[in-house]
Amino acid sequence: MRSFDELDKKLLYELTKDGSISVPNLSKKLGINASVLYSRIKRLVRKKLITKFTIIVDDTLLGITVKATVGINRDPKLKDSIHQELMKTHEVVTISEVTGRFDIMIRVHATNLEELHSIVIDKIGKIDGIQNTETFVELQRTEKDPYYLSNQKTS
Repeated sequence: MRSFDELDKKLLYELTKDGSISVPNLSKKLGINASVLYSRIKRLVRKKLITKFTIIVDDTLLGITVKATVGINRDPKLKDSIHQELMKTHEVVTISEVTGRFDIMIRVHATNLEELHSIVIDKIGKIDGIQNTETFVELQRTEKDPYYLSNQKTS
């Protein structure tokens, strides 16, 4: 395991809160020289601890009002073709192979419950090799910091 110090963790914490913060503003916030922060960020990217800088989109402004997780049982012989078909389904946003009572868990975004129903029944349910599905509609979501960043709050 690679070692990362407290400054690295503080940097990660601040960048996960606001990836668009300028290095000069971050420097003021952390009380660390900007040139030190530039080199630290470059090192974290080079060591692949930071793999991507991204944005968070407010899906509701795009009309996405329903999010669901769908548990899927599948024919193991058709694993690859099922995965390919799920990848082609644009409403499917993540695909995870899991242990437990399902083989796959997928995240689906829809504009409303009727559309979700259509996606699960008409698109996913008709993929060859899908044996059964169970849908869990998200009612509310609360995000929290990952445990490795939870004690990194700065003033």
